[in-house]
Amino acid sequence: MTTAPQPRDERVPVTVLTGFLGSGKTTLLNHVLTEQHGLRIAVIENEFGEVGVDDALVLDAEEEIFEMNNGCICCTVRGDLIRILGALMRRREKFDHIFIETTGLADPAPVAQTFFMDDEIAAQLRLDAIVTLVDAAHVRQHLDEAKPEGVGNEAVEQIAFADRIVLNKTDLADDATIIDVVRRIRAVNHPVRIIPARRARIDLQDVLDVGAFDLERVLADHPSFLTDTEHQHDTTVTSVGIDLPGELDEDRLERWLGELLRTKGVDIFRSKGILAIAGAPKQYVYQGVHMLLDSEFGRDWRDGEPRRNRLVFIGRNLDRAALERGFSACLAMAGEAA
Repeated sequence: MTTAPQPRDERVPVTVLTGFLGSGKTTLLNHVLTEQHGLRIAVIENEFGEVGVDDALVLDAEEEIFEMNNGCICCTVRGDLIRILGALMRRREKFDHIFIETTGLADPAPVAQTFFMDDEIAAQLRLDAIVTLVDAAHVRQHLDEAKPEGVGNEAVEQIAFADRIVLNKTDLADDATIIDVVRRIRAVNHPVRIIPARRARIDLQDVLDVGAFDLERVLADHPSFLTDTEHQHDTTVTSVGIDLPGELDEDRLERWLGELLRTKGVDIFRSKGILAIAGAPKQYVYQGVHMLLDSEFGRDWRDGEPRRNRLVFIGRNLDRAALERGFSACLAMAGEAA
């Protein structure tokens, strides 16, 4: 007796891209958008903070990018996310795949619930995979972090719900650390496929249209998955966004950032910015994870584009006033006035 072939699922595949702050989500997203895979991809981004930076960090591409700059995507999933997905489906012919990049503080479960609890969304879209990036060099301190009562550990939740884990930044961790991180991942999510990577460079066939999300597995591990539950955040973790016009003195900026991350880096989970350096024709792209700092000049400032500086810090017990004072003192005119 032969088995009749299964009808092709014509729904649009959706990849949820998650991972703790600084794990490399935007780097992987840029890799996806610039590879020659022949797919038209729509991107939905979410940032944690009042000043948007990720939209400028994503490389120019033909794909359309929608930004949600209103806090945690897992808390707004019933509103903005459904609205944006609905708008996308009215232009169904323009794309083949959707990527949802969550903030590093998001629990992926409420995002995934959307594709099973909203009938209109479920009829048109299918959750293809939850892809979690893990920073091999820093993840252990976040897995071990003590949380207030009733507050979930986001790093653990992101690993638990992953269908694919990209173990990123393996070049920044020694072999013993990587072995221990893999052990810790397996303790949370034993069957998950782990893909090692440097700078989030992976074979996209491992994460695109893989049909990896398994609702039965999720329900076996998390029986309350399809029921709404209370979701609490660690209120000591906040974001400070600074948006200043003008140009920065590069030497003072580097001294200030270096001292700041050296003394406060343990509590600064993530920092990133698009900055204007005095005399430089290109944007200065800055990214930091704890005490690690990476910077490079990006694209040219466009004709007529205001030279301004957008900088975001995400971490614990941040001193907004001190950060604003320190950053303002890096302005070229501040030094000249002094």
